[in-house]
Amino acid sequence: MIPMKRHVVFIFFILVLLSGSQLLHAQVISLKGTVSLSTDNVHLAGVSVLEKGTSNSTLTDVNGEFLISVSPNSVLVFSLQGFVTQELNISNEASTVNILLVKDFDLLDELQVGYTTYAPSKITGAVAALSNSEFNQGNIYSVADLFQGKMAGLSIYNRGGDPNQQANIRIRGISTLESGSMPLIVIDGVLGATLDNVDPNDIESVSILKDASATSIYGMRGAAGVILITTKSANSKTGSIAIAYNGSLSASEVMKTQPSLSASEYVAAGGNDIGSVTNWQQEVTRVGLSSFHGISISGGNEQTTFRVSTNFRNVNGILRSSDFDQVNTRARLTHVALSNRLRLDMNISMTNRNSNFSFIEALRYAVLYNPTAPIKFNSGDYFQAILFDNYNPVAILEQNVNEGIRRSLNYNARISYNLLKNLEVSVHYASQFENVLSGEYYSRNSLFRGYYRGGLARRYTADRNFTLMETYLNYQKHFASVDLAATAGYSFQQDEEQDVYLSMGNFPNDQLGYNALENAGDLLSGNPNLLSIRSNRTPVNKLVALFSRISLSFNNSMVVNLTVRREGSNKLGVNNHYGLFYSVGLGMDLNRYLKISNIDNLKFRLGYGTSGSLPSQSGLSKDLYNYSFPNGGTIQWTRNGNPDLKWQENTEINLGMDANFRNGVSMTVDYYSRNVTDLILQVNNPVVFPSGTRYENAASLHTSGVEVNVRYKPINFGRLTWTTGLVAAFSKTTLESYVVNKEMRSFSGPPCGCSTQFIKTEVGKEIGEIWGPVFDGVNPNGTPRFKDVNGDGIDKSLASYALAADGDFQVLGSGLPSTELGWTNQLIFRNWSLNAFFRGAFGHSLMNDFRLAYEPENAGSLNSYNRIKSTKAVTGLSTNGYSSLYVEKADFLKLDNISFSYLIKRNATSQIRNLKFSFTVQNAFVITNYSGVDPEPVLEDRGSTDNGGFRQNTADVLAPGIDRRQNYFPARTFSVGILIGL
Repeated sequence: MIPMKRHVVFIFFILVLLSGSQLLHAQVISLKGTVSLSTDNVHLAGVSVLEKGTSNSTLTDVNGEFLISVSPNSVLVFSLQGFVTQELNISNEASTVNILLVKDFDLLDELQVGYTTYAPSKITGAVAALSNSEFNQGNIYSVADLFQGKMAGLSIYNRGGDPNQQANIRIRGISTLESGSMPLIVIDGVLGATLDNVDPNDIESVSILKDASATSIYGMRGAAGVILITTKSANSKTGSIAIAYNGSLSASEVMKTQPSLSASEYVAAGGNDIGSVTNWQQEVTRVGLSSFHGISISGGNEQTTFRVSTNFRNVNGILRSSDFDQVNTRARLTHVALSNRLRLDMNISMTNRNSNFSFIEALRYAVLYNPTAPIKFNSGDYFQAILFDNYNPVAILEQNVNEGIRRSLNYNARISYNLLKNLEVSVHYASQFENVLSGEYYSRNSLFRGYYRGGLARRYTADRNFTLMETYLNYQKHFASVDLAATAGYSFQQDEEQDVYLSMGNFPNDQLGYNALENAGDLLSGNPNLLSIRSNRTPVNKLVALFSRISLSFNNSMVVNLTVRREGSNKLGVNNHYGLFYSVGLGMDLNRYLKISNIDNLKFRLGYGTSGSLPSQSGLSKDLYNYSFPNGGTIQWTRNGNPDLKWQENTEINLGMDANFRNGVSMTVDYYSRNVTDLILQVNNPVVFPSGTRYENAASLHTSGVEVNVRYKPINFGRLTWTTGLVAAFSKTTLESYVVNKEMRSFSGPPCGCSTQFIKTEVGKEIGEIWGPVFDGVNPNGTPRFKDVNGDGIDKSLASYALAADGDFQVLGSGLPSTELGWTNQLIFRNWSLNAFFRGAFGHSLMNDFRLAYEPENAGSLNSYNRIKSTKAVTGLSTNGYSSLYVEKADFLKLDNISFSYLIKRNATSQIRNLKFSFTVQNAFVITNYSGVDPEPVLEDRGSTDNGGFRQNTADVLAPGIDRRQNYFPARTFSVGILIGL
């Protein structure tokens, strides 16, 4: 037994320990929390959590979670290689903290530039990058929509919500006068790839090269800028397998229709009352339901990693019969061997897409069709008034077919081997095949294109193939105070295309549509005026190049980059097959010398370089002859060749500054000045050219601008964290030389009857000047009166204003925006996150063709067309006449994308790695004074299409700013999504 005295001592000792423990507990705070990436709620493992001024620390686990006991009013320091170190003051009441780490500007993942990767500190050109956590969310079925508005200087516009229409993409404005020109697309190192061959769900990151000093390594294809896309690969090397499912359901509704008179308003205004009530715009539109299912399997070990994915998309637009079904499969394999000296990368992708293109004309005629007309007669036949440029819009959709199939196969392999410690050789091979097959059929009973042809069928098929072979050396060496990186290589590329087009009519019935061309009466009768058969095959277009790049870094404070590429193409004239492209770039960390106290990084960049672009068509430098079979066959010389035809050249200087302030603000500013010379145009001159025409290098452009990117580190409000960033671009483009000093282009079609053209092209002036008379009221007879600008006293009535046009016309607006911006916001509260992205464009105007054609109060025309409703309509104006009245400022700011998500954390017993639910609204709202359906800029014009005519295949890039009547209505889309990771 223990003596009583010892009991007392023991109890006293225990009480002292307990009281000390309570005292200690009162002076210690137990904290738990989660550390995540700032751009998403992706948890970060291995983050050091340190109580400042002590050795008390811990690390976050695989779920980004930590547990630590600290003193009251202490400071926690969170650090991880590649991220900005952050400090957090701990209050006495705190028990849970969540923090977001932002990537360090100078320690970001290396960026691909040319044929190797560089740390951001060694980049001297204008380069922007975006990871998949920063992409736009929701029903994103087009790759370009992922990063629309996210990077300064990158313009992406896709007016309306047509699921089968490609976006118009430009980097730093116009770089060529060819329609539909795109930046060079590089996917996993494959130059000349297309965005159609990759699913948005498979993209890991996107980078853009904007200035010539960055793009000159790509020679004749870099003038329009370069978009570098990296697809997803396996993240695990532990031998485990990861399975991920990403799915969503979406509903798209018409965001805005074109207001027009209702049936009662139409009758009250004097329209012809047929006795029915029909909302035609409602009849041709719908709620478009879409679905997406994507599944991926990835895994590997230290030697081999792989990722295989399949994505299924069913997308339905808001216009009836506009949709597509797509299946895309992609596989990526990486293998290293021989003690990591040998590396093999392989990619293969297959895409199959079935599209219903519908008829965008149905939206146009739904606006102007008689609202008292029925859809069908009681007999079941479609109602159809026999009027010029007036068709039953429902009949257009239900009687006719417009569909197509596109299949593509892409594969590439790259083998890299370290010959020496610092010397690597790489061999790269890539191939791409694509086939398209489309068919249109217009019923014998369809007044729209079919009736007068006894049914009309059109078929088109094309095969395209592309091959790329490259080999290059990369050398890296660190000297005492200099880091050297050098690249040299050879590139060979070839592509060719062949197509067949058939158009014929006069079918015995509609049962087989375009699948019974052999039964066409046009074919059986052999009528050459109705039958159209065309086949083409391009030459094998070849491109060969030698290139080199040297990068020198001095004391990690100054960088010099030099690039040279000599490249040749058989698309050019025999005297100018080869071109030389070069660049020089300088970068310097000024703060190493200035020692500004509140700045961590202050980098100055200066770049100068040249790059080029090739014509999209083949054979422009060759003579062209047309062969005509009648009368025994005749040959007509239709175009002279040009042996001196050369590439279009871009010469650019870029001045940039990157700054990281200690208050959390990071900023990038670039100023650029670019001259594009030797633009290729078809020049008509029958005196000089025997055929009357040939292609020449005959125009030049100048573009200048400023780009700004501002980011702010995550701001904590207790458990709520806000991350924000802003990008803005300011630019203008002038025409420096052209085949003529001044000309007008683009005019409206019926029923306006306006012969006045809208867009002025003049040397020394900005591209896209909307030009015309200034509206000054209404004459007693209902015609428009125009302002006497030049003071000559001449009557400015509609009948006479054309005679004095040059003196009385003035600039009414610009078709191109001068300012574009994007504003990113993210709020995270525990497991909840909210992402909101605003996008805007300012400084552009649109010529509203709907108002010009159908707004004036012409009672007589109501018997043929409905009238639109507009707050801008002028009382008493009853005659169409183009003027400033119909040119509107189209500045806008829209909530482009807003997404709510909830992440369920993994627990110790769960087999689910992560589970995320989301709800997204795309095109939530728009703020604008533009009265049309969509204020987005119109970057090029395809002309007027009237009375069932077919739309032009080519567009005029010198005529922006015309809002034609043939536009897809904009859509607002709601999506729910789920992401499951196993």
